Order: sequence, then C-alpha cells, then structure tokens
Amino acid sequence: MAKDYMVKQNPEYISYIIGLSLAISSSVFIGLSFIIKKKALKRIVAEGNLRASSGGYSYLKEWLWWLGLLTMGIGEGANLLAYAFVPAALVTPLGALSILVTAVLSSKFLGETLHFVGKVGCVLCVIGSIILIVHSPKSDNIKTFSDLVVRLCDTLFMSYVFSIIILFIVVKYWLVPKYGKTNITVYLIICSAIGSLSVVFCKAISLGIRDGINSHESDMFIFWLIFIVAIAGIIIQINYLNKSLDIFNSNIVTPVYYVMFTSLVIVASGILFEEWIYMQIGDIIGCAIGFIILIFAVFTLNLYKATHNIRYKNNIT
Repeated sequence: MAKDYMVKQNPEYISYIIGLSLAISSSVFIGLSFIIKKKALKRIVAEGNLRASSGGYSYLKEWLWWLGLLTMGIGEGANLLAYAFVPAALVTPLGALSILVTAVLSSKFLGETLHFVGKVGCVLCVIGSIILIVHSPKSDNIKTFSDLVVRLCDTLFMSYVFSIIILFIVVKYWLVPKYGKTNITVYLIICSAIGSLSVVFCKAISLGIRDGINSHESDMFIFWLIFIVAIAGIIIQINYLNKSLDIFNSNIVTPVYYVMFTSLVIVASGILFEEWIYMQIGDIIGCAIGFIILIFAVFTLNLYKATHNIRYKNNIT
C-alpha cells in the first residue's frame, strides 16, 4: 500500500523537482548576466560613448552585452519552463540566488566591494526568500491553458493590469525625469511592475506550450497575443534595467530589484492563479514574516547605498 502511494505521488514529486531545478539554474544564469552586462556597460563608458542612462544605445554594438543578454535569455528560458511545473509564487522567490551569484562575481570581476551592511541586506533577502519558499503554495489551481483564458478576463486581474499601466505612465513621465538618476527605486519600479505581468503571461505561455493549444482556434489567437505582450514587457524590463545598472552599483540593483519584483509577482500570480485560496493559516503567517524580512532587507540595502555614496564623495574631496 505504501508502495502504491509512492507511485501515485511520484509524478507530482518529479514535476516539483524539475520545476525547482529549472528555477535554481535560472537564478544562476540571471545573476551571471547582471555581471556580464554591467562589465559591458562600463567598457562602453570607458570608450567615451553615451551612457545608457542618458539615452545611449552603444551597448547594442558591444558583443559582451549581447553575451549578457544571451545568458539572461537562457535564465529566463529556464524560468519559463519552471512555471509549467510549479507555481509562480514558488519559482520567483528563488531569484534570491541571483543575489548571491551577483555579489560574489561582482567583487571578483567588477572590483565592487560589498560592505557589512550590504551583506546583511543580502542575507535578509535570502532568509526572507527561504521562508516564502517553505510556506508558499506548491501546486496550481489552474491546470490547463483553457482554464487560464477564462481567468484572464477576471475583473480583479484586469483591474491589476490597468493599475500597472497607470503606474508605468506616472513613473515614466513624472518620476523618471526628476529622480531617475538619484533614486534607485524609480527605474526598478517600472522593471518590477511590468515584470510582474510578464511573469504571469510567461506562465500562461508555458501552459499553452505544454497543452499544445490545439483544441480551440480562439485559444491560439489568445496564446499569440499573450506571447507578444510578454515579449514587449521583457523588452521594457531590459531597457530600464540597463539604465539602473548603468547608474547604480550592481550589488544594490540586484537585491532591490529582486525584492520589488518578487513582491509584485506574488501579488499578480495570486490574483490570476488563486494560489493562496487553500493555504493554511500557518503558511499565511509564514509568508507574511517572509515579506517583513524582505522589507527590512530593502531598508538595509538603502542604508548601505547611502553610506557607500558618502564614502565615495569623501574620497573625491
């Protein structure tokens, strides 16, 4: 009887392991891509080209930047596949591993020093992420692409989409001109907000690919529409992430982006996929604690940024 139970549970367990492995490998590749692209952007500035943050696109001629983009593409591809096996609320928090990859490699290849306060912030990010992973939902309520198509028209999800669009317009045309080059969160708000939609749409694409989307012609149309919107969202993310990396230390960009991005993805996926409906009170409390720790991490990293800037100015003077 125990053997039959293990056999019955085996497919779900294998699916969980595959999704988890893909998510971990995705974080490694994405963390590496931050380093490669940052190095490319520094090389462009050293050659006297217009910075990406000032509207320059010289990085498009730099092979190292394209290598970083390819590395990120591999990571995002692994992420996309992971969404087909496990919930987005489980995949996304594992992005904390990219923080560790970036922190270690940036000190080796970029000459950036991560001081004690910054290390504390990174550790808090990882602790909060682990707590979220332990207590997050482990299976999806939506199993097929056809079910997802119905959920896309839900009033609450559509309200979230319109809220993101309004946020994007306000930040782009009001906050970016005033604070884009002095406040690390401005560009990353755009990346995270648009990214939260990209993730749930990528989850939809994964389900569509897995199901073969061959049952209804209308599903095919919606699939390609979602695919185009997801690609557009990813392009916007890359553009504003480049601007942020060009201005700020990658040791700070990576964890702050992770915290904001993860929070919004969990909200978006929770609204669309209703992953939280059947959660127990202990798991809800655990997720809340994880979020609180991540909030502390953001404040810690901002404190590190402030002290880092003071030291930098003192060294100049």
